[in-house]
Amino acid sequence: MEILVASSPAADLSAFSFWWSLAITPVDAALRLSAALACGLVLGVDREWRQRPAGLRTHMLVALAACLFTIIAFEIYAEIRALEDNAAADPLRLLEAITAGVAFLAAGTIIRRGGGIEGLTTGAGLWLSGALGMACGREQFGLAAIALILAVLVLTVLRICERWFPSDGEN
Repeated sequence: MEILVASSPAADLSAFSFWWSLAITPVDAALRLSAALACGLVLGVDREWRQRPAGLRTHMLVALAACLFTIIAFEIYAEIRALEDNAAADPLRLLEAITAGVAFLAAGTIIRRGGGIEGLTTGAGLWLSGALGMACGREQFGLAAIALILAVLVLTVLRICERWFPSDGEN
């Protein structure tokens, strides 16, 4: 991935400087954000189809937000590094904050009802949706695709296998 500094000729966005000051192009940003939405959509379809509390829109918004926060984190990092070569910039702190925020949302989907616990798979799906958004924000589309395929297998194929095992809840 090539990070373009705003002053480089390849990143000349002077006509758009009033609304666009990122090192990445608007097309690249749109691609990353759209990929995150697509990942959230695929995960959300399963939850929506099974009528779970966090469905299509929730998964899509979590993936989109995580992607946006990731882009912002690395834009801030690139900006600080461009100003001062030895500047202390740590994008991992923002990534940790994204993870904590998504985990907080995911925890909200988990409820104890009677003797069982419901919503664990939905919570895990939200957490994964955030991770997929972060991967798309870093332009790691291959990694996101592999994780998404594996998640779909877990949500569909393993559901079929669960019929052979006694279960007392969603998981």
